[in-house]
Amino acid sequence: MGLTSEDISQLYARHAQDILCYCARRTLQAEIAVELVGETFAEAFVHRADFRGDGEHSAIAWIYAIARGRLADYFRRGQVHRRALERLGVTPPDLLESDYERIEELAALASLRGQLADGLAALSAGHRDALRLRIVEERAYPDVARELGVSEQTARARVSRALRVLRRDIVGIEGVADHA
Repeated sequence: MGLTSEDISQLYARHAQDILCYCARRTLQAEIAVELVGETFAEAFVHRADFRGDGEHSAIAWIYAIARGRLADYFRRGQVHRRALERLGVTPPDLLESDYERIEELAALASLRGQLADGLAALSAGHRDALRLRIVEERAYPDVARELGVSEQTARARVSRALRVLRRDIVGIEGVADHA
């Protein structure tokens, strides 16, 4: 079945802003969100013939699944991979400061940053330290456990619980445009 290049263009025109907000609310960084949207639609374009759904709702869900994958790559590796963009010879658009400010406004990033800071402050020191070591410093669980003086299982549990609490307590992180 697949999609045509025109289908991808239409999906971009109708849904790029929603995908942008989706990515921005998860990364809290407008610049990264712009790159992720570019990668999402570049990957959709490259793999358009592989699409097996029917109708726009399925296509939107497919685009969100690609965006989730790009986000996972970003968080797993700490950077946005540009493979799809490079293959197509696409460079991210040069945006003005006002463009970044508009993205931050659309995604309410200032509010989310404040909520995140409040959520982190409300965590116990052990949970906060586990998050810092694992998520911010990107250390392996055995290192986190050693640093905290706990078992690896306890380190994993602390990170998982802390993330679950933050996800639950920060308004908008869970429910924004989860189509698929």
